[in-house]
Amino acid sequence: MSSTSVLRTEVRLFRREPGALFWILLFPTLLLVILGSVPSFRDPAPSFGGLRPVDAYVPVAVLLGLIVGGLQSMPQTLTGYREQGILRRMSTTPVRPSALLSAQMTVYGGAALASALTALVVGRLAFGVRLPEQPFGYVLALILAVSAALALGALVSALSRSTKIAAAIGSAVFFPAMFCAGVWAPVQTMPDVLARIVGWTPFGAAAEALNQAAAGDWPGWDHLGVTAAWTVLLTAGAARWFRWE
Repeated sequence: MSSTSVLRTEVRLFRREPGALFWILLFPTLLLVILGSVPSFRDPAPSFGGLRPVDAYVPVAVLLGLIVGGLQSMPQTLTGYREQGILRRMSTTPVRPSALLSAQMTVYGGAALASALTALVVGRLAFGVRLPEQPFGYVLALILAVSAALALGALVSALSRSTKIAAAIGSAVFFPAMFCAGVWAPVQTMPDVLARIVGWTPFGAAAEALNQAAAGDWPGWDHLGVTAAWTVLLTAGAARWFRWE
């Protein structure tokens, strides 16, 4: 079995998971639609810098899909493969287990990007949210955010001996990640001290970068740098502690 065949197999398996399809691809946009259906969320608000709350929640919806995929879905899948001995059996074939890891990251990374595109399109068509005015900066920030989420998911997989542990660790990290991404309060509405603290986290920095690109500015190199640094550190940790058996 080639690496391409492994990827095709993982895509087919992912398509058979209705829970993953809903929570990664549909839930972030559904949350945006629910919030956008509240009349007050469609009126400009001083606390949002003159933006409408629904405008501020589009980047949040974009980040939510990749957080769900990276922390809730991918670690449990990889840990399940380890528990079932699939990785051990693959190590005796010409296809290395790393091909499966690469396929998993491609599948969930692609799902996260599809979720982001869906949120942007629905936000534009349903609520008149402007598309990012600095598209190249937005894409760069989004790719770094996806990379950070996948690296964090790989680290959770590395530290988890079983799917139950992966679920527990993933849930413990999931809610702080959502807070930093702005699910409960977008970063621009947080007090200055809290916003600065959140800005040092991967998803807080990514949220700031996405907001800047959406407004037409090039994302701050400090925010891009923080997201990239977290990606490198998390990847190094995952490589250090990951076990195929």
